[in-house]
Amino acid sequence: MQYLVILRILGLLLMVFSITMLPPVLVDLIYQENYSLPFLESFAIILVSGMLLFLPLRNYSNDLRLRDGFMVVVMFWFVLGSAGGIPLYLSGINNISVTDAVFEAISGLTTTGATVIVGLDNLPHSILFYRQQQQWLGGMGIIVLAVAVLPMLGIGGMQLYRAETPGPVKDTKLTPRITETAKALWYIYLGLTISCGLAYWLAGMNTFDAISHAFSTVAIGGFSTHDASMGYFQNPGIELIAIIFMLLSGANFALHFASWRHKRLTPYLHDTEFKTYLMVLFSVSVVTISYLLFTKTFESTSEGIIEGLFQVVSIGTTTGFTTQEYYTWPGFLPVLLLYISFMGGCAGSTGGGIKVIRILLLFKQGARELRRLVHPSGQFTVKIGKKPVPDNVIEAVWGFFAAYFAISALMILVLMASGLNQDTAFSAVAACLNNLGPGLDQVGQNFASINDFAKWVLCLAMLLGRLEIFTLLVLFTPGFWRK
Repeated sequence: MQYLVILRILGLLLMVFSITMLPPVLVDLIYQENYSLPFLESFAIILVSGMLLFLPLRNYSNDLRLRDGFMVVVMFWFVLGSAGGIPLYLSGINNISVTDAVFEAISGLTTTGATVIVGLDNLPHSILFYRQQQQWLGGMGIIVLAVAVLPMLGIGGMQLYRAETPGPVKDTKLTPRITETAKALWYIYLGLTISCGLAYWLAGMNTFDAISHAFSTVAIGGFSTHDASMGYFQNPGIELIAIIFMLLSGANFALHFASWRHKRLTPYLHDTEFKTYLMVLFSVSVVTISYLLFTKTFESTSEGIIEGLFQVVSIGTTTGFTTQEYYTWPGFLPVLLLYISFMGGCAGSTGGGIKVIRILLLFKQGARELRRLVHPSGQFTVKIGKKPVPDNVIEAVWGFFAAYFAISALMILVLMASGLNQDTAFSAVAACLNNLGPGLDQVGQNFASINDFAKWVLCLAMLLGRLEIFTLLVLFTPGFWRK
């Protein structure tokens, strides 16, 4: 392990991260609310901390290895979560504690969207913008942004990209060079953000809300500038725009790149994961809307259709926006919606969850085992599209699946031991591990009422979900530390 290389990179990344404290200062100057000081102080603290790590090692250079990449990613997200909470704590809003400040920051950067802050409508614009900005930066991963810059400073980026990028096929690159890959991802990400913001603005949002909600929509984050989330606007047009951009952001960004490069929609039509993604969301939408109409939950049919579709897409993609208190919906609907968050978005998207491709592979492997029972001597191959999937990939998916639910079960028991009831503990773990946000019961609206110990456990769940379990768990294996 090259500890000096790791510390040098961590210091550099902290210095880069300190710059994110400055846009909220500009917002504060625009709205003249005199809330710049917490961000200026945070900028100084984070910048100096980064300099203390980087400057003594600025001339120390060596090739970054894969193990080093894992360590940098994990350390950076932990440190980043703590650093991101500094301006919230210094602001003193709602007498926020250290625990709540760190929880809110990690929730934002991991694009979970679980909040402990109430009274959003009365907060300064700078604080509101900061929360939305952190989700936007976390959406594609600050590490992916960094690999577009670090190679110019003499630091290899491929190990960081492989350690951070979600999905079972991590070595797939859109372009021959990792730097160009990162840039391509960010151009697409920025383009979607601008398009989403303009659409919101044209649909009736003011400029601040349009930019803020574009950040959290494309990031599949779910933070809002209002306590009522998207329900604040009472505008079906805004909800339909959100549905479209949540669907796009939950898809593999490699498909967006391929479609843009070839100027055609063929990549979407030929991608098995994308078709499965749409099919599952469509099927759950039909069930949800049908049950809402059957139980007459809404006064009009059109309202039932829009609200049902919105919540399915929002929760299914792990965005977490709400227009209704879905956890009070009749029958099995709240649990059904929470279940589809385990699937989440596609690999290579800003969504959370297990990812559609893994669920698809598990289903196909299950079907293969059934065929083997009927034909014990038969040779069957699992395919995605027309391409066979190597057995080692399927084994890795099974391992991920087992680890995911073992950790879920353990965390649920720990939260119940801390005093939470079963519904709250289950939904809180699901919402945080899947990077979803809203849960059921006590955590239906926010996470403010649960105890501090539970919040720290859920911080770990959010980081595990964002780093896709193994990136963090690999650090606890003896083989990782052997020379």
